[in-house]
Order: sequence, then structure tokens, then C-alpha cells
Amino acid sequence: MYQTISEETMAALGQIDTPSICNAIEALDVRPRNAGFMLAGIQGIFRDLPPAVGYAVTGVISADRPEGRNLSREDWVDFILTVPAPRFIVLHDIDSPSRGAFWGEVQGNIHKALGAVGAATDGTVRDIDEVHDLGFQFFAGGISPSRAYVHLVEIGIPVNVGGLTVHTGDLMHGDKHGVTNIPLEIAAEIPAMNQTLADYEDKTISLCKSPDFTPEKLKEVLRLPRPSR
Repeated sequence: MYQTISEETMAALGQIDTPSICNAIEALDVRPRNAGFMLAGIQGIFRDLPPAVGYAVTGVISADRPEGRNLSREDWVDFILTVPAPRFIVLHDIDSPSRGAFWGEVQGNIHKALGAVGAATDGTVRDIDEVHDLGFQFFAGGISPSRAYVHLVEIGIPVNVGGLTVHTGDLMHGDKHGVTNIPLEIAAEIPAMNQTLADYEDKTISLCKSPDFTPEKLKEVLRLPRPSR
């Protein structure tokens, strides 16, 4: 049902930081450079954890008032399991401002047990120390102490979080810098392009650190064309 990538590619993507993922996507020229990633309002909460890579599972939450209709958490569990692992949960909070945190120690443990590696939300999160110790990544609009009346409103629909529209099954990548979507059709090309770009950038960085640096040599390096497809 959902398009997937190889385990080898998934593992390789998990070794690359998110800015480098974005650079590689730009070089492969499959979308505008100002699209495909969550804006600065969605922050990586844990700066020391490695990148989280997985297939999106989407939903909508609210905490402003008691649940108006019965959307079973069991249905949510069943839906999560229809998406291939590893899973990356993306929840849009319809409250403005966010009234309560869906994500905390309990939900972190539940979703990690269900094969999720992290969660992104334009709402809030809590229980930061406990979730950090799980190694479960949080990307959020903020931190708050209460869950209030938080509940699921919809599951499986496209959601917009941080200016990025996410569909269930999308390939997501996030680290301390934020979250991006990786087009599945070019995922396998990203590791090689990342290395090509790293070699290209190292020419500038090495020169700038060299005792032989001169402005003239810098100009020569800056004239080199940036790699692209």
C-alpha cells in the first residue's frame, strides 16, 4: 500500500544530519528550495539525539475542551500498524494556542513500542527527561506542563505542521535542526549526493583553515560549480 525504501538506504539516511539531507534534495532538483521542510516554529527538543527517520503516520489533536466524539485510541493503534516501520508520528494541533500536550512519557513509551522513532507536532510536549531517556525524538512548537483535554480528532488525513503538508506514508527526517520530508523517488540517491556535496564543501573549509589561505585562492574555489544532478 505504501511505497518504501530499502533497509540499507534507511540506515544510511539515519547517519546524515537534516541540513545535509536538505542540501542533497536541493542538488537533486526535485522541488523548490523553499518547500518540503517544517518552518522554524517546530524545534527539535533533544539536541543530542541522532536523526529520526521513518514513514509518517498522521493525525489531528485538540485539548481545548472535552472530547466531543468517540475516536478510539485502539483505532489509532490499529492505524499506526498499517504503516511500515520505522514510523514517524505527525500530529496537527487545531488549538491556537495549544492547550495541552498529547506527547509525554506514556505516549512516548506507547509509540516507541509500536515502532515509532519520533513525533512532530505544532502542539506541545512534556515529560522531557523521561522521553529523552527513551531515545524517542520530539519536534514541537513548545513545551507545556498539562495534557488538559487532549484527544485525537482525526487520523490518517493530510496535516499541515510547521508549513509542511504531510501525508501518511511520507518519508520524514528530523534532528536538532528540524524536520524535512524526503521524496521517496530520490531517497536512494541522497547518500551519494551527500558525499559529493561534502567533498565539494571541504575544498572551501579546508582552504579557510589552511595556513596557505589567500583571498585569491578562495575566489578560485568559489568559482567551482556546486554539484547538482
